[in-house]
Amino acid sequence: MALDEINRTREEKISTDNVLDLCLYGDAGVFESMYLVAFLSAVEENLEDEFGVEVSLTSEKAVSRRVSPFSSVRRLIGFIEEELELVGAHG
Repeated sequence: MALDEINRTREEKISTDNVLDLCLYGDAGVFESMYLVAFLSAVEENLEDEFGVEVSLTSEKAVSRRVSPFSSVRRLIGFIEEELELVGAHG
């Protein structure tokens, strides 16, 4: 899991209890911008390794949404599922 990878490099560990509601970015988020980018990169790598697909989580589509897919793990998963459906439809 990408959070486990990030936790190995952090002194202050991110709790994985109730991970779906974990806020990733913003006022209550666990990441500052550079750490968010590293986390998203790890997620992208895991998606490619696990599913054999390339998904860009930092695309214009992602960052221009009214409700950010980076606000929580649950929202990020929803965005990833949408992207995987698109890749499946076009792949």
